[in-house]
Amino acid sequence: MKLDILAFGAHPDDVELGCGGTIAKEVSLGKKVGIIDLTRGELGTRGTVATRDQESAKAAQILGASIRENLNMRDGFFVNDEEHQLTVIRMIRKYQPEIVLCNAIEDRHIDHGKGSKLVSDACFLSGLRQIRTAIDNNEQEAWRPKVVYHYLQWKNLEPDFVVDISEFNEKRVQAILAYSSQFYDPNSKEPETPIATKNFRESLDYRPRDFGRLIGKEYAEGFTTERYLGVNSLADLI
Repeated sequence: MKLDILAFGAHPDDVELGCGGTIAKEVSLGKKVGIIDLTRGELGTRGTVATRDQESAKAAQILGASIRENLNMRDGFFVNDEEHQLTVIRMIRKYQPEIVLCNAIEDRHIDHGKGSKLVSDACFLSGLRQIRTAIDNNEQEAWRPKVVYHYLQWKNLEPDFVVDISEFNEKRVQAILAYSSQFYDPNSKEPETPIATKNFRESLDYRPRDFGRLIGKEYAEGFTTERYLGVNSLADLI
């Protein structure tokens, strides 16, 4: 299956938190979007791997993702080396996306920056014909996405552009809250984590609302890019 957009996250729920509204919007526009999680979030304080698997499947269904896969890299300990790059390259060549979305270039959790660099490097290497990969003994063709965009996460990095998700914010929140084990619940007996606080739960509204305010919309999601943005005309800008 060829995809238009492939979104990578170091952990299940990264994609939903960073670009869930954008995914839902692109799906509504007829784009085929896939999600790939690098790890299963097995080091997470709350919940279990089994619950995270169930939650991620439910969230992907809410967003309308065409596929969701997990690469089973080691949570907290994966590295940006040849073995891991080749694993990501196989996914890029398998789905041949035009656009790749991935973790923030810098963040509180060390896996976010590592995952960002790993995916970005793999996107470049995937276009080199002399790097040979195969799936099920079938040799893959070289493929390089046109662009790589990084969604924002914990840190307030300055976005290079924002996407209006006003009509899709409710679906975005539904997908995030599919991870019921991870977020604020006043009745939960689980240990508190940074994303399980009431403040973080409220940030699901006030942060995209603030990005929306900056472009005269209700809600928006921010992204950074590694290259200059190009537009056909000034009318392409809000």
